[in-house]
Amino acid sequence: MKRKLTDYLVVGLKGMGMGAADVIPGVSGGTIAFITGIYEELINSIKSINASLFKTLFREGIAAAWKQVNGNFLVSVLTGILLSIFSLARLISWLLANHQMLVWAFFFGLIVGSAIFVGRKIKQWNAMAIIMLVAGSAIAYYITVATPATSPEGLWFIFISGAIAISAMILPGISGSFILLLMGKYEYILNAVKDFKISVLLIFGIGCAVGIVVFSNLISWLFKRFHNATLALLTGFMVGSLNKLWPWKEVIESRLNSKGELVPFLEKSIAPARFAEITGESTMMLPIVLCAIAGLLLIFVFEKLTHGVGEKA
Repeated sequence: MKRKLTDYLVVGLKGMGMGAADVIPGVSGGTIAFITGIYEELINSIKSINASLFKTLFREGIAAAWKQVNGNFLVSVLTGILLSIFSLARLISWLLANHQMLVWAFFFGLIVGSAIFVGRKIKQWNAMAIIMLVAGSAIAYYITVATPATSPEGLWFIFISGAIAISAMILPGISGSFILLLMGKYEYILNAVKDFKISVLLIFGIGCAVGIVVFSNLISWLFKRFHNATLALLTGFMVGSLNKLWPWKEVIESRLNSKGELVPFLEKSIAPARFAEITGESTMMLPIVLCAIAGLLLIFVFEKLTHGVGEKA
């Protein structure tokens, strides 16, 4: 696929969208990749980083290897992701601390729109597609209600955390950030980003690199062999993840974070009326609904752009 510089800038912007999503527990960068039309190309490009790449490198040179790995595309996406993560980490932390319900509402609408977007790409709703939809929903829902763990801070576990989290980050509907939360490493890694702890970020990055290459091969194989069923599974992941993004929550258990602040540890989704009864606070119904609608409408804007200039990139 031949691209101009402006096309790669568009790809970079899509990468920034992925990075912004990956910072938030409950939202997947893979979802943004899917709705912006670069998901399968991203998976196949990552998959091409294998033994044959090194053969090409030694036999035909750097240019041939770069072309084989779709290097310009990958660099554009990765640059966008990293720019977004390092520039938005503090902003996202502030928004989650001060306007959490509105952030959840916006992404709730975003994921609803994404599930509709991906679901419409399923060409045939047969028994297998329905089974995979239900299975994906059940798996994602279970992840949202699982109890976060306490975990070691050794570099070996940081490596494992990176490998597992990146696998989730490229799955629409399953949040790599939330997987880190379950593994007890979300706040630790976020602080490492903000404080620029080189050793932690390097090991985490190596784990991500290993995990994404291995997992992309699996996803690519599934798309080639079971495209329809895989789309249904990914749609299910999005549907099941909505529980995490429901704005009205009841705190079941709290914990002290690294700053000595009391923060929610276990939560469950409840009705708005129940939220007002328990907390004595406003349900913020109107702003929450408006944020959810904004997230939903953004998907349809992305869809229109995908059929325009975004489709070429």
